[in-house]
Amino acid sequence: MPDRGKIDDATFEEIIAPQLGADRADVALGPQHGVDFGVLSVEDSAIVTATDPLSILPTLGFERAGRMALDIVLTDVAVSGIAPTHVTVSLSLPTEMTDAELARAWHGMAAHAESLGVSVVAGHTARYEGIEYSWVGGATALGVGDPADLVRPDGAQPGDAIVLTTGPGAETAGLFATLFPDALDLSAETVATAQERVEDILGVADATRASEAGELHAMHDATEGGVVGGLAEMATGAGHRFVVEREPAPIQPGVQPVCEAVGVDPWTVSSAGSLLLTAPPEEATAVVEAMKTRGTPAAVVGGVEATDGKGGVHLDGQRVEPPASDPAWDAMARLSDR
Repeated sequence: MPDRGKIDDATFEEIIAPQLGADRADVALGPQHGVDFGVLSVEDSAIVTATDPLSILPTLGFERAGRMALDIVLTDVAVSGIAPTHVTVSLSLPTEMTDAELARAWHGMAAHAESLGVSVVAGHTARYEGIEYSWVGGATALGVGDPADLVRPDGAQPGDAIVLTTGPGAETAGLFATLFPDALDLSAETVATAQERVEDILGVADATRASEAGELHAMHDATEGGVVGGLAEMATGAGHRFVVEREPAPIQPGVQPVCEAVGVDPWTVSSAGSLLLTAPPEEATAVVEAMKTRGTPAAVVGGVEATDGKGGVHLDGQRVEPPASDPAWDAMARLSDR
């Protein structure tokens, strides 16, 4: 049986990459493994676009779930250095979702889009048999901006400092504590603290502020595969060695005990809302300070070193490989079966 979650690099290269429709001159950046957005060149503008599924988890509350679902889509554009400006939304809803629940979820999405200066420009909304929570459709985000502002995840340069915001495992810890509070064998206080991590999933505003704060060479969000997975994609794409230390990394309250309770490493599980950036050291310092001003923990956790073109990640002195699939999927299945 294939692994849950995103397909691996080999499957992408064998099935997806060779068949991309028409070869158009205005596609400045097409689909690449480890790059979450594409770029169109239209006159003097860069149009950045990204598509993601929408996940609505009723346990989070429909309004909050809608807000977070949309933010995850918009973040894939925001990490390009160009802020999202437009979005299209396709909702394929379970038949049991009421109009009142839809209204709350949609208000969460629309209000969040408005707060970020994003307009909804098209969509589709329907209920269908066979649809279950949490996957209820998808969305495509766009950002229109100056090509000079574009930042790619594979742009790291030797000598760059590596910045991590929010920290590893916050998304997974927050969701598990919210969805399975009675299965964690932790104190009520610890579970409540971990549940606060759900708010750390929001990443668009952090990515936009980081882009404004300093000259970035690369930026990526740590979703499936977590921080290690994100670092590996960046290092491989750039062809350089990423040397990282765990000790300076921000770790949000409640993350470690929840991850230990479900048997996962916070560094290798989905961490939406956590950003990975590389920049010259003085620019990295400015980004860290800008994040702290926003109330987002951030730290320089390592540096980029030149290699022979085969990039990799060295964590606490040892080379590490990204997980074949995100361990959070198996942990989620175990807890769901209880």
